[in-house]
Amino acid sequence: MEAVLWIVLGIALAIAEAFTATLLIIFFGVGAFAAAGAAALGAPFLLQVIVFVVVSGLSVATLRPIVKRHARPAIETGETPFGVEAIEGTQATVLEEIDGESGMVKIDGEHWQARSFDGHEKYLPGERVRVIKVDGGTVIVWRDDLPNI
Repeated sequence: MEAVLWIVLGIALAIAEAFTATLLIIFFGVGAFAAAGAAALGAPFLLQVIVFVVVSGLSVATLRPIVKRHARPAIETGETPFGVEAIEGTQATVLEEIDGESGMVKIDGEHWQARSFDGHEKYLPGERVRVIKVDGGTVIVWRDDLPNI
């Protein structure tokens, strides 16, 4: 019965990974499947937990850097960027003053938290800025001195 619970946990973690872009949760799913194998072989619960922790930790420590190193952004592969990658490089209009700590921009009708790239520049409402990168739910912006793309 414990093996089934570990398998359910592994599947739940794999599904959760599909909703994130971290490439982290899946490795805990791998640990859960390894613990399911230990449970199926009759290992006591404490050993199952140890297998889960060790396999998860080793997976994160060894496999995640390899996967991250080989994952290439769409711009490098020639594919059409989507999601967060599609926002980088786009123009935005300042809605609330932006400085190194806070601000708000509008990008294609959506409002985003923003802060300036260098932390010292300030942008006033109505100015155009360019999205340099996305950091979680915040866009990092710089003055828009590039032509329209």
